[in-house]
Amino acid sequence: MNINRKQAPEFKAIDHITLLQPEHTKLSNGCNIYCLNSGDAELVRIEWIFNNLRFNPSKPLLNVATNSMLSEGTANMTAAQIADTIDFYGAFLQAEYGYDTSEVTLFSLNKHLSNTLPIIKDILTNSIFPERELETYVRNQQQKLQVSLQKNDIIARRNFNKAIYGDTIYGFAAKADDFKKLNNDDLLAHYKQMYQPSNCTIIIAGKIEKETLDLLKSTFDKSWDNTGQTIDTTQPQIKSATEHFYFTEKPDALQSAIRMGRPLINRTHPDFPAVQVLNTVLGGYFGSRLMANIREDKGYTYGIGSGMSSMKNSGALFIATEVGAEVCKAAVAEIEKEINKLRTELIPEEELALVKNYLLGSLLGSLENVFSHADKFKTLYFAGLSYEYYDRYTEVVKNITPEDLIDLANKYLNFDNFYKVIVGKY
Repeated sequence: MNINRKQAPEFKAIDHITLLQPEHTKLSNGCNIYCLNSGDAELVRIEWIFNNLRFNPSKPLLNVATNSMLSEGTANMTAAQIADTIDFYGAFLQAEYGYDTSEVTLFSLNKHLSNTLPIIKDILTNSIFPERELETYVRNQQQKLQVSLQKNDIIARRNFNKAIYGDTIYGFAAKADDFKKLNNDDLLAHYKQMYQPSNCTIIIAGKIEKETLDLLKSTFDKSWDNTGQTIDTTQPQIKSATEHFYFTEKPDALQSAIRMGRPLINRTHPDFPAVQVLNTVLGGYFGSRLMANIREDKGYTYGIGSGMSSMKNSGALFIATEVGAEVCKAAVAEIEKEINKLRTELIPEEELALVKNYLLGSLLGSLENVFSHADKFKTLYFAGLSYEYYDRYTEVVKNITPEDLIDLANKYLNFDNFYKVIVGKY
């Protein structure tokens, strides 16, 4: 076949995106299992996902500390033994904490699951949070915090979250003394309440044979019991601050960190996909208006972007950058100008077409393997959404008009309602 290399490949619009959908099983102890079976490699990724308990301002680090220390020792194995055994079987184990959920993830070859699954079972039923490891955890986290608080962008993010989310898990910013409040008794009590099968969703993705699923079920069904303790996963009501401007002066700063935005809808709101398009135009990709103006034209920064966060109980739109301290005020003025243009001028069709292709291409490109499909399912599942969401998302992106976007900009992008946080010079 002869290829004409002087002719560009034919452009084809993305019409429909097909997602793998899982099979569901519910164990007798209340644990839900979702299986996404695909791929040739004899490998699976298994995630044990737990809803976080209600945020307690008097003991604010219990969710994150408990999850982080799950593999630091059980009644049967030390932290070193756990790590060595996982390594011996060529597996990978990690614990990840999120605002709404905490999870334990295992990557393992199918043939070694009979050796690796019992370790996870031990972690989820017999962790003891040894005093020595707890002291090390506290010391390490305090040191990391001390380093982080030297960075203007970290301070700006903490101040921004506190302003828009208030005294909730989303707005909490740890202090060194918070780590000193951690103790073994509280961690154990939190662990026994939260890490119960009725509060667990297992998502397994990869090459799943009958033997694999049977082994998973037998390991985590009848021998994993609920403790009977009430699982409170409700969260305090969010109350945003009344003050909208926060400035932390750093007289010697060469750069100023800027973070601004506002509380917003989350993924469950009908407007969410359309606002994602609007956000992308503003600052959601390299060719965005904020990048074109503040980086490419003005040279105030190496990078600037906007984003949307969607949590279970809230959401936000935010703009973040670091600029030369002497041009901070000018950069803020340019950000305001770009936002106001979206509210007063129709987006050109050519620019909008580029953004549409970028968004649909990004969604398609993100589905590179079965684990990516599992991640998409996880996003839907914990938001309480069905697969219809991605069909609707695709349709919205394809069909949205400049008129729709100017209406959305006036609905959601009033700069006077933005929270503005600056750390450095202004």
